[in-house]
Amino acid sequence: MTFSLYDSAQGRLVPFVPLRPGQVSIYCCGLTVQAPPHLGHIRKEVVFDTLRRWLTHCGLEVSLVVNVTDIDDKILARAAEAGRPWYAHAYLYERALHQAAQLMGCQPPTYEPRATGHIPEMIELVQAILDRGHGYPAADGCGDVYFDVRSFPSYGQLSGQRLDDLAPALDADPRGKRDPRDFALWKSHKPGEPETASWASPWGRGRPGWHLECSAMAGKYLGDAFDIHGGGIDLRFPHHENERAQSQAAGRDFAHHWMHNAFVTDPTGEKMSKSLSNGMLVTEVAQRYAPRAVRYYLVAPHYRSMVEYSDQALGEASQSLARIDSFVARARDLVPETATGQPPEAFAAALDDDLGTPAALAQLHETVRQGNRAIDAGQTAVVQTSLAQVQAMLTVLGLRADYPIWADRANGDLSQIVSGLVESLLEQRQQARARRDWASSDQIRDRLTALGVTVEDTPAGPRWSL
Repeated sequence: MTFSLYDSAQGRLVPFVPLRPGQVSIYCCGLTVQAPPHLGHIRKEVVFDTLRRWLTHCGLEVSLVVNVTDIDDKILARAAEAGRPWYAHAYLYERALHQAAQLMGCQPPTYEPRATGHIPEMIELVQAILDRGHGYPAADGCGDVYFDVRSFPSYGQLSGQRLDDLAPALDADPRGKRDPRDFALWKSHKPGEPETASWASPWGRGRPGWHLECSAMAGKYLGDAFDIHGGGIDLRFPHHENERAQSQAAGRDFAHHWMHNAFVTDPTGEKMSKSLSNGMLVTEVAQRYAPRAVRYYLVAPHYRSMVEYSDQALGEASQSLARIDSFVARARDLVPETATGQPPEAFAAALDDDLGTPAALAQLHETVRQGNRAIDAGQTAVVQTSLAQVQAMLTVLGLRADYPIWADRANGDLSQIVSGLVESLLEQRQQARARRDWASSDQIRDRLTALGVTVEDTPAGPRWSL
């Protein structure tokens, strides 16, 4: 295959060659489910959904594993603030994440493991790290276990940093650390924490460190070596750096390539985050703009480019889709749609070049322009080819208007419109009855009956059904 990607570990564009012929294994760090997802979170879902769609179109079998972090300091804190059990809090926002991803037209991952379902694998990984001399239990016997960063010479290689320049790791109490930059593999159960948020281990009751969770789950489902590790650029350090270190320290090859997508920022240039309370929630944005337009807005920039949230950009995304949909509708009126089509070579070349969606969308719009000119000129053969190519490109980008997720939502919106129109007519009928204008009242009822609407007059007012 000809696909190339920018490898964050190497800092350059490299040819992608799968470890296993015809198969691609991808692990993406999922959300810590402490709050509803915002556009910054869902951008990662859209980016790697698009990558998966393209590699699948190229004939590869793609295994995409995306974890859910459902146990974490932040989850415990947020759950306590909300007055609900931590596991119920995590599940509430895990469901919110699924709803947001579905709203954006993302296909479910091949598998989505929860951290709490893999404690035995995490304990096994900690033990392997200790056996190889790269970790240690806290000297004071508190039950914490740490990774010894100085024992791993290439620590900092992924993020391009020198160990001596790094700030202390703030994921655990430093009292038992040999070096302030050592990070937690296992965290002992603390007074005041729910007993249910701890598990038995050789080092006492406790729970895994955040970084350990992903290493264990990636290894379980994708093996000691897999093709691509993905996630937001904010995870490059310390999370991905620590994942790489502890996995390789345990004797695992781990990820061969690293892909990181950039932030979505607010209009001031700040990264969207829960801590800054500036995140545009996916559900809120999708109430103001069609979800398909929001996906277009997230797909349009290159995945390594920052995206600034703006109503203007979302409005432009809506207009771009409207132009595409107008061509598809015009073309379908003129020619039969073929069952299959292939994207133009320029589109394929753009996506093969580090998932270059800006150039791919440029080719999509150029094909739409050519198709519209062909419609005006009555060139039916060109129209049919253009329609097939446009639909093929929209399929790869997850933007086809006739996808069930978009069609179902459109039908839901239509139901609201129908309901509003029927209620309006019934209100006019009630006004006619109040005037004793029985002829007008009966005429409205007859019109509704002819449309399949049954009206029943009750003491509480008219009731209708289809």
